[in-house]
Formats: sequence, C-alpha cells, structure tokens
Amino acid sequence: MTVLVLDDPELIAQSAALEAGIIMPVNNGDDTPHRPHRTRFHYSFDKHNLNDEDQDILREHAAYLRAHPEVTVHIHAHTDQFGANDYNTFLAKLRASAAAKLLKAEGVNDAQIRTTGWGSSKPLTKPEDHAANRRLELEYHTGHMAKAQ
Repeated sequence: MTVLVLDDPELIAQSAALEAGIIMPVNNGDDTPHRPHRTRFHYSFDKHNLNDEDQDILREHAAYLRAHPEVTVHIHAHTDQFGANDYNTFLAKLRASAAAKLLKAEGVNDAQIRTTGWGSSKPLTKPEDHAANRRLELEYHTGHMAKAQ
C-alpha cells in the first residue's frame, strides 16, 4: 500500500475538490510563487550561516510564505554529535535564528515562523554521519492541516 502525504495547500485543495467531485480549472499562467521542493539544508562544521545557493532557495521559500499568509513554517535546526550538548543546542538555535532572520528580512510575517534548535538530539542518520546531521529542515503547516488534526 502506498500512502501519499500532501503538505502543499494547493494540492490539498485540489485533492479535496476531486474527492467532492468538483472540477477545478487549471491555471497555468499563475504568477503566485510555489513552494520550493527543497526543504533541507546542510552546514559546514561549526557554521551557522547557509551558503549563497541555499540562501537563494530560502528566499524562494520567503516569497512563497509572503504569497500564502495562512501558511506557517517550523524551522528545525540540528548539529552533529561533536562538542558539548549545551554548545550544540546553542549552535542549532543560531542556525534556526539565522534562517528566520533571512525570512523576516524578505518580508515574511513573524507569526508565520517558529524555530527549534535540537542540537545533536535528533540525528537524521547514524551519529557518525556528521555532514548529514548538520542540517536545517523546514516543516510547513496550513490552517487546513491544523483543523484536520
């Protein structure tokens, strides 16, 4: 069995309309920014700023959030296992804060952003895979999802 999880508000609306038997027009000329598919970013050792390419993608996320004020994003920041737990939590919070600051500078409303610095407590993969665990993840939420839960 395959389970499809939709976290895109546009796809959720289209799915609900199809289930209800409503045919929605396709708007190919839509100028509304779409949510970038990439929601995970990685860091160099002991760094809290993203590289230029990643910052550009984060700016695309900001454009999407500005166009969809009903959508919120939770920024989850992580570190590898090197260093003391207190320092790793601090570094993860710096990473989340830097990403939130960039989104706010691009015009995203404060109320749309939530941050958490996990430190090394939630590795993506084996703790020995340091580069993969030094990351930032964006988790989107919509009013539709909150009501359904």
